[in-house]
Amino acid sequence: MGLFYGTFMDRELLRSQLKRHEGTLLKPYLDSVGKLTIGTGRNLDDVGIFPDEEALMFKNDIDRFERDLNEVSEYLSLDPIRQTVIANMCFNLGFFGLMQFKRMWKNIGKHNYKGASKEMLDSKWAVQVGYRSIELAEIMRTGEVNGE
Repeated sequence: MGLFYGTFMDRELLRSQLKRHEGTLLKPYLDSVGKLTIGTGRNLDDVGIFPDEEALMFKNDIDRFERDLNEVSEYLSLDPIRQTVIANMCFNLGFFGLMQFKRMWKNIGKHNYKGASKEMLDSKWAVQVGYRSIELAEIMRTGEVNGE
């Protein structure tokens, strides 16, 4: 049994060593033994992420695309319910993917929500996400959320 000295490890020294030894990559990669890894050696295969980490990433994602959307005048012209539809799409498609919905945006600019809804459904995205597109298009058309 080791001696207890009443001190704690030097976390800054450990951080420095791990950053140097592990490296830091902000996109997933396979480590030297084939484990999916991210950041400073986080083994996603075996450890994954914890609920507080997921909550922080989720919040940061919403904050990031909300900042982008707040630069789009058509988005700013929408009521909060329809803004939520657009934000939901942005989360799925990314900002630049969402901006490709030119006919939808044109309809939104004219406050033609039925037309915007039609354009949402007449897209590759709608086929890919199925019911999600139907639900969001209906909310865009009516400005109302049912069953939440």
